[in-house]
Amino acid sequence: MKRIVAPVLLVSFFCCLVASALFTQTENAEAIPAFARKYNMSCTTCHAPIPRLKEYGDEFAGNGFVLKDQDAPRYFQDTGDDNLDLIRDLPLAIRLDGFMQHQTVTGREVDFTAPYNLKILSGGPLTKNLSYYFYFFFSERGEVAGVEDAYVHFNNLFNSEFDVMVGQFQVSDPLFKRELRLTYEDYQVYKRTVGDCGINLAYDRGLMLTYGFETGTDVIVQVLNGNGIGEADDNRIYDNDKYKNFAGRISQGLGENLRVGGFGYYGKEGEANPDEVWMLGGDATLSYLDKLELNLQYLERRDDNPFFENTVPTDEFETQGGMAELVIMPDGERSRWYGVVLYNFWDSQIMGDDYESVTVQLGHVFRTNIRFLLENTYDIENEENRAVLGFVAGF
Repeated sequence: MKRIVAPVLLVSFFCCLVASALFTQTENAEAIPAFARKYNMSCTTCHAPIPRLKEYGDEFAGNGFVLKDQDAPRYFQDTGDDNLDLIRDLPLAIRLDGFMQHQTVTGREVDFTAPYNLKILSGGPLTKNLSYYFYFFFSERGEVAGVEDAYVHFNNLFNSEFDVMVGQFQVSDPLFKRELRLTYEDYQVYKRTVGDCGINLAYDRGLMLTYGFETGTDVIVQVLNGNGIGEADDNRIYDNDKYKNFAGRISQGLGENLRVGGFGYYGKEGEANPDEVWMLGGDATLSYLDKLELNLQYLERRDDNPFFENTVPTDEFETQGGMAELVIMPDGERSRWYGVVLYNFWDSQIMGDDYESVTVQLGHVFRTNIRFLLENTYDIENEENRAVLGFVAGF
């Protein structure tokens, strides 16, 4: 079994401790993200730690980035036109991530990957019950990645709990949001594909319809192009086939500490020899006193022709995937130190596509909107290690 070079881990951990000790003596950070600026409140109202959402933050996002029964002072410009809602100051925020990493698979001792992410975010209400959100990657892993999340949100339609989102978003957002995870390691079950078929649960374009019942039951239906968020063709068409794909989720809160959900997906990709895909899965979140949170995801997937062969194979291609994530915050939302343990697996019939890993992260909240992290991921399938030391900042 291969092991990570011990000196790299020791030096990384020492650097993390020194940085934390030095930085905690500096002055308070004055720059805070857009929504905190808008409502003159701390980021901890919605996040703990950034960018992980608390329940209140999830409700805030679901309400179109509006605090219930509270209007932001002087949010719209007074133009004398009662039919015009014009944002006085365009809300903007920036996220900046940087890392230093060592991977045994590359044989390189240290790789400086800063900036790893640099993006500008904007969002908020356009008028009553209509809001928007988007972000633009100035740099993602050294390239200009462009727009990922970008949608308009119609909130509380027909004076009910019925919402509609139109644009591009992650299919997995109703489950666990990849963009809000604490780890450098991804939620692999949402981004992986099978064979030549590009269908996964990451970014796509379409509609998301949601409805919340008083019983605590949430129902979500998605209608999707099914081919990601690539550029349009010569005819200005985004979808690359004649099919639309469908996804749905039902979740139910069981008391204050447990939520369970069921997820389904059906779709096709390809023109002449399409791959028919369906997925079924379950998820759960178990929390305890805001100090422990366990997130679980399991997914079954079937593809009948993932290599688009002229003759459809007799047997379906079976895939199982999932993840288990434990977030540990000793002092609840006020924790300055936290820990994360993440287990990923992807079990495929296709040679070389299997994946299994265990990730452990120790993090320190230096300021409310800045955190440092030390993380190690062990690739069980290939017996490789990746150690990461880095920071995440929002301002």
